[in-house]
Amino acid sequence: MGEATTLHKEDRAGLIVAVALHVGVVALLLFQPAPPPFPEREERMTVSLASEVSLEATSPNPAPEARAAIAPTLSDQSVEPVEELPEPAEPVEIAAPPPPAPPAPTRRTASTQPPAPDRDRSRPDKPTPTPTPATTPKKAEGSRIGDDFLSGKGSSTDTDETEAPAPTFGRRERAALSSAITRQLRRHWTAPAGADAELLRSEVRWSLNPDGSLRGRPRCTNIPSSVTASNRPQAALHCERAIRAVQLAAPFNLPEPFYNRWKDLVWEFNRRL
Repeated sequence: MGEATTLHKEDRAGLIVAVALHVGVVALLLFQPAPPPFPEREERMTVSLASEVSLEATSPNPAPEARAAIAPTLSDQSVEPVEELPEPAEPVEIAAPPPPAPPAPTRRTASTQPPAPDRDRSRPDKPTPTPTPATTPKKAEGSRIGDDFLSGKGSSTDTDETEAPAPTFGRRERAALSSAITRQLRRHWTAPAGADAELLRSEVRWSLNPDGSLRGRPRCTNIPSSVTASNRPQAALHCERAIRAVQLAAPFNLPEPFYNRWKDLVWEFNRRL
């Protein structure tokens, strides 16, 4: 009987421990911080270029190719030769004169002083060299660029055209121009909300001056296929916000050599701009 009572107490203690552990797990789940929101997936952006824009780049003086700059030919007479200095003259040795004859003996008196010793003439006298004026070399004058220098702005050697060739407008330039316009419009564009409002699409037409400022007021029309019975109340607001985005983005910062490409623009505004 005593052994059965001991087992019953151990079961009760295990049950209490299990309940306490379950309560702790539930409390931990309730008080843990909320998980970060899942980032929204970015939608793809579609861009439409204006069909009225010219497809050929132009310049004030278009040229198919320009002459290359040709290096000058150096002239052989551009620098005068330097005169050579004359070599110094060698010293001329002069033969020593014969010694003088001894004088006749005379009677020495008290007032007579001994004669001065003769100068040692064993070595010949060297003449003093005459300084020769050094000839100063003339400073080279004249230009190192000859008359045959030809300036140019291109790379062709078969033409005399010196004007810069017209810039080309290919796929890379088209993509860069489209990206620049979209980037300047996107910061001012907010699509309206509502039922089926994400289906609305509008076309805005506007003209620009060479400095990027607006020329006249932009015009907007809704694309009929995007207007439904549910989003018709937001259609007018969609156009109004599109025009406002163009006005706030002006003056546009666009490449000046391709002004003919962006002076008249037609742009589509939708939720994914």
